[in-house]
Order: sequence, then C-alpha cells, then structure tokens
Amino acid sequence: MVSPPCYGLLTRQKEPVPLKSISVTLSIREFVAGVSATLNYENEGKDPLEAFFVFPMDEDSAVHSFEAVVDGKKIVAELQEKSEARTNYENAISQGHQAFLLEEDDQAGDIFSCNVGNLPPGSKAALTLKYVQELPLEADGALRYVLPAILNPRYQLSRGSEGGGLQMKNPAVPSKDVPYTLSLAATVSSQHAIKSVQCSSPVNPIEYLDDKTSAQISLADGHKFDRDVELLVYYSEVHTPSVAVEMGAPATKPDSLMGDPSAMVSFYPNIPEAQSPTACGEFVFLMDRSGSMHCPMNNQNPSQLRIEAAKETLIWLLKSLPVGCYFNIYGFGSSFESFFPESVKYTQDTMEQALKRVKSMDADLGGTEILEPLKAIYSRTSIPGHPLQLFVFTDGEVTDTFRVIREVKSNGQRHRCFSFGIGEGASTSLIKGIARASGGAAEFITGNERMQSKALRALKRSLQPVVEDVSLSWDLPAGLSAKMLSPEPTVIFRGQRLIVYAQLTGTMPPAEATGKVCLKYTLQGKQFENQVAFSLQPKSDANLTIHRLAAKSFIQTKDMGFEETPANDKKEVLKISMECGVISSHTAFIAINKDLNKPVQGPLTRSDVPSPMLFAQSGMMCSPGMPSGAPVRMCCSSPRMGGAPGPMFGASAPKPQTGVKKKKRFLKGGSPISVKHQPDVEQYDDCCDSIEKLKGHSSNNMTNLETNHSDDPLVQLISLQKADGSWDLNEGLAVVLGMSLGDMQAALPVKSVDSSGWATVLAVIWLHDKYKDMKCEWELLERKAVAWIHSHAGSATDGLVKAAVGFLKSSVDPAVFAP
Repeated sequence: MVSPPCYGLLTRQKEPVPLKSISVTLSIREFVAGVSATLNYENEGKDPLEAFFVFPMDEDSAVHSFEAVVDGKKIVAELQEKSEARTNYENAISQGHQAFLLEEDDQAGDIFSCNVGNLPPGSKAALTLKYVQELPLEADGALRYVLPAILNPRYQLSRGSEGGGLQMKNPAVPSKDVPYTLSLAATVSSQHAIKSVQCSSPVNPIEYLDDKTSAQISLADGHKFDRDVELLVYYSEVHTPSVAVEMGAPATKPDSLMGDPSAMVSFYPNIPEAQSPTACGEFVFLMDRSGSMHCPMNNQNPSQLRIEAAKETLIWLLKSLPVGCYFNIYGFGSSFESFFPESVKYTQDTMEQALKRVKSMDADLGGTEILEPLKAIYSRTSIPGHPLQLFVFTDGEVTDTFRVIREVKSNGQRHRCFSFGIGEGASTSLIKGIARASGGAAEFITGNERMQSKALRALKRSLQPVVEDVSLSWDLPAGLSAKMLSPEPTVIFRGQRLIVYAQLTGTMPPAEATGKVCLKYTLQGKQFENQVAFSLQPKSDANLTIHRLAAKSFIQTKDMGFEETPANDKKEVLKISMECGVISSHTAFIAINKDLNKPVQGPLTRSDVPSPMLFAQSGMMCSPGMPSGAPVRMCCSSPRMGGAPGPMFGASAPKPQTGVKKKKRFLKGGSPISVKHQPDVEQYDDCCDSIEKLKGHSSNNMTNLETNHSDDPLVQLISLQKADGSWDLNEGLAVVLGMSLGDMQAALPVKSVDSSGWATVLAVIWLHDKYKDMKCEWELLERKAVAWIHSHAGSATDGLVKAAVGFLKSSVDPAVFAP
C-alpha cells in the first residue's frame, strides 16, 4: 500500500507580497567589491504590516551598514548584541513603533533575515544594506563575483536543533513566479586594463571607458530568478603582488583596529610545479547522495543530472590517483556508507571494485547530514606516511553548518579538505568554511561548468609536495609595527592567491617613507621568497573597506555561530564586531523610528516573503521519480527525510518566532496583534517511503533531463585506462579511437614490445589530438601513462612514439612523452 503523499503548500497566496523589488549597486575595484543592496517594500494592505524576508549572501561578505527610508524619512540602524537587538525589536513592535532588524542566521554565515515591523497601510520603505568582500580568483585568472539569488531550503537534522531568534520557515516559489524584481548596475575599475567582463545572466551592452580601465554593466530588464548572478572579470595583470594601506577612522581612538591604519597584502606566489608529484596520501571522497542530487546541473533543458556528473567526476578522480596511495569513497544523506571498511591501497583490483560501485550509485540516501560521516572519517587511524586529503562534494544546505565547520577545524592539523559546491544556491558558508578550517580550497560549480576540471585541479594541488615553513615578515621604519589580523598562512597551493590583513600600530613616518613585506616558504628543501615594497602613506576611504575586510577576516577565524562559539572567542568576536560595525552571528542591526507622533494602530498582519527555488517548471519538482503533472508541493523534514535542499525537499518548518518565546504581543493601548501565518507544512513520517515508491512507478518525467554521457569518447577512453596508467590493445580501445583493431595490431612497430605500450602511446596522442582544450582534466592520467611507458618500453619509447604519430597522422610534438 502506498503511503499518503507529503503535503505542504508552496506559498501560492493571493495576498500582495510587500517586497516589490531588489536593486543592487556594485563597485569592483581591483579584487574588492563594494555592494549596496536596497529592498523596496510597500504595504498595499489595509492593516499595519510585519514582513519577514530571508535571503542568501556570500559567506565572505562583511555587512557594515543598514538603514531604512520610510516615506522619505531616513532611519540609520545601530549594531547591537544580538539578544539585545531582538528584545529591543520585540518591545518596539509591541509598543506600535516602526522597527527594522537585520541579522545573520544562527546556524550559517550566508543566510540573513530582514524584518520590517509596523509598516502602516500605504507606506513605502526602502531598506539598504551595504557590504564589502574579496573576490576569489579562478584558475583562468578571472575574478568572480556572485550575487546569490537562489535560497535553497535548509535541511533540518532528523534529531533536530532548536535555534534561537528569528528562525522561521522560509516559504518558496518556483523561480518563474517570484513576485518581486531584481536589478543590478555594476562598475568595474582597475589600474590595469580590463580584458573582458562576462555575466551568467542577460545584460545590456557593456560600456568600456578610459582605455578599458573601467567598465559599466547592468542586468537586462526582466531578470529571471533561475540562477545566481555571476560576474567574471578579466584583468590584464591579475597576479601582481600588492599592498594597500588605508587610513583609520578620524574620530576613532588610536591603538584600535578602526583607529590605526590597516594594510591588505596580496601575494600570488610563483611556486614551481614539482617534476615528480607525490605518490603518497590517503584520498577520501565524500559524495552527497541526497535526493536533491537528482536535480539537473543547471536549468537548461536537457542538462546532466548532478548525481551523474558526480559519478563521472569520481571515475576521473579514481583513474587519476597515483599508484601506491590509499583511497575510500563515502556516500551520505540521512545516513552514510563507505565502499570499504577502511581506506585501501590503490591497485587495479581495488580501483575496479570502486568503479563498479560508482556506476551503481544513486541519489537515494535521503537528506543532507554530513556531520556523522565526517566524524567517522576522522575516527579512522591515520596511515603513516599518507596524509589525509578529503574531497567533499555537495549541493546541500544544512542547519548545523557551524557545527560541521567546528568538527573539520578540530581535525585541521591532520588533513586538508577540498570542498565543492554543486549547482545554484549551494551554501557558501559550508563550502568555504570547511575548506578554510583545514587549509584546503573551495570550488563552486554552476551553470555549464564541468565538475571534472575543478575536481582534477584540486587533486593536482593535493599531489604537490607540501609547502612548509610559511612566514610573513615586515620591514618597517622604527616606531611602526604590524599586528596580524588574519591567521598566519600555513598552506599555499600553486596557482593560489594569498590575502592577509594587518593593523599598523605606532607612529606613521613621513609621506615619502616605504615599507616592505616578505613571504617566505620552503618547498622540497629549497627556500623561496616573494617581496613587495609599498608606500606608507595611507589612503582615505569613506567606507573603510580594508578595515571592514580585516575585521571580517578576524571574525571568521573565531565565530562558530551563535550557539557554538566558545566563550572567550565570543568575547573577541563581539568586541571586533561592535568596534568595526561588521555584523557577526552574535550581533544584529536594529533601527527604530522613535520620532513617530503616535504609535501605529490596528491589528498587525504578518507576511513571509517567499524566496525563489529552481526546477519547478511545468509542475515537475526536483526529486527522484515524482510523476509528471504532480502538484507543486514541498516536503518537510522528518526522521527519514527523503531529500535535502532542492525544491522538492525543504527544511523543516520551525514555528515562526521573533526572539521572545511564546510572547503575546499587543499594540499600545491593548489592541491585540493578529498574526497571519503562512500555511504550516504537514508532516508525515512515511513521506520518503511514498517518494521512493513513486520513483518505482514512474520515471518518464526525468528522461527529458537525463543526458546519456556514456557515449562520450573521452569518458570511454578514460574508463578503459588501468590503475597503473596503461591501456590494453583491445576492441574497446579500437572503438574509441575509431579504428580497426587489426590495423592497430599490424602497425605495431616493435614486435618485442608489449602491445599495451603501443596502445598507451596511441591513447595519449589521441588525447592531445582530440581533447587538447580539456587537458586540465586528463593531465594526471597522461602523467601516469607516460611514466608507465618509460618504465615498460624503455629505449623503445622513441620508436613507438614516432610510429604512432605517423599512424594517427598526428601533429603532436613527441616531446609530450619526455620523462
């Protein structure tokens, strides 16, 4: 008997939504972005309004300003300790005052809630928040800015956790039904020429000014909430080291972070690539197998499913591992499982076992609970001489983000974590947090990007020898010293930019004085250093951008969430947050309009502003096997929740609350507040059982989204490669290369050489001929193959290569086979 389906309306309400538009002004200077985002509200109802809007933001954003303009009157918010701000907001609302609250989520650093209280009928309010952030550097030299537009519901742990404050369920609507608009205008400027600017969304014609040292970009009208807005900025000189010194705030006392000058140091170390990468290491791949991994990689139809792209990526990674290392693969959802009880040595046999299981993997493990598998991985005994390298792939959103980060951080000295956020709306707090806590690196795969290229780049980094004895030293005039605000760098990867912040204390020298900062490190017994000189004349910036970024950098190292931060760290976080005006999980911005002549009268209506979700077109939800034409619904969490942060699988719905539990609010004069809630999501314990049975009844609705990638010749070739790097001369290889097996056998130039040597040379040349532009994905495979050829063919290698080039009519330079 099929259990009843899980219900819960998706906020298709008829009432007007008070949020009318979001307008964003973006200024990118070099590799720092300054953002001003305005939320425009209008109360079209007949009663006073209390509106709640939950929205995503990049985890690296330093929010430093919040203000409201209500019917022409400007109200500037102040930053307060979070509990105090919540209480003050409650009291103001109860007394009929207009109040506005902006706070970071208790459980994740990339979710914010904006609360508008007592907006009278007919009134308009414009709420503006400002923030600054560093822009990450992509492998191709692009600076990447992302304006998150998609907020996936957070998966609630089955065992649950009661967060304080303004936790509420976040209503969602399909992207095409979002009732408000988004506009963005951006200015890019650099002392170096701008090569180009690219955007993931339709834009108006880009204007380049001043010999292409500045550019103006704006979104085309009618932006659809079907993706995050992503800008890629290419400069002509992006790897130049630099130091920027910013003057402190004039009215602030010296010897404080905001009072003293701050320095931002940017290095791009020229770390040489090791000729012989390490073959040691324990490589553990932790793969998300929650229900939302059945979503397509993007909203373009057809598109490869996330789980299929992940499986393909795992095949690439397994084939690229060095002989002699150890490995294991974990899948996680509401539960988790591993391929092997313990990590096993990488051999042809263990690789084949793993590949067989990878091919049968599915997104069938329920929700997104990553903490327990992490604990299981860390509980394993370390393998001497094989440092742990952890690769985490997830599209997930979790409610215990800070707890996960804390677990990774506590094991940070024994491993590095490389994390990958898959698809639109992936949690930047989770992905960046676990990488930063372990000295690893984070990547995000969106749009048409290939997961393989970013995963292989991370694997290549992990195989490089460890950079040791990293230190930063300053050469400053007498009486001036540098106090580090960023954690001392311990790991540097080849091709990675390093940014650190420092507070300059003491007496600033005359304007013509200069300073030097030197980055030193040791690689394979050799010492290297990068040095840059800079002017000690601080520049003024009304936004105090460098100071805010320095404060954010410091806060990120200490802030483990409202409930998880140790007492001593919380004290430091509060101090820096309040002093610098940069929000943290322990502070909130509050603005109260105390100048109203009289309190707002009447019953107060509550409105939860919905957020966009993806893949709900034509009534088809992102879930395994929902029958076509099924009504648009949203599952809520249960102990056996069948999915995670995709649109089908929403987080559980905590009862709406605003800081003071079960506090009945009244307007001044005793008028009770009538709170109109969104429909509660009905919960069924057997929700997931229904979905799994539906999956068996119908899967036709997914066929238009699935793309068969098994016929890709590159995938086929890689699947044929053996663990040691070689290929066998057989019918499978002949099919991939588009040749006759008999012709290949007849063309073997040296009969005394193993036919596998000939097959391997042919395969490598074919890779260079057919997939040269994708070398980043097969470079490690080629490296293994070339090493195997030299060890097995020996002096016959040159002859094999020359014959293969002629046989394939190739123009490949034989130098690619140099040992």
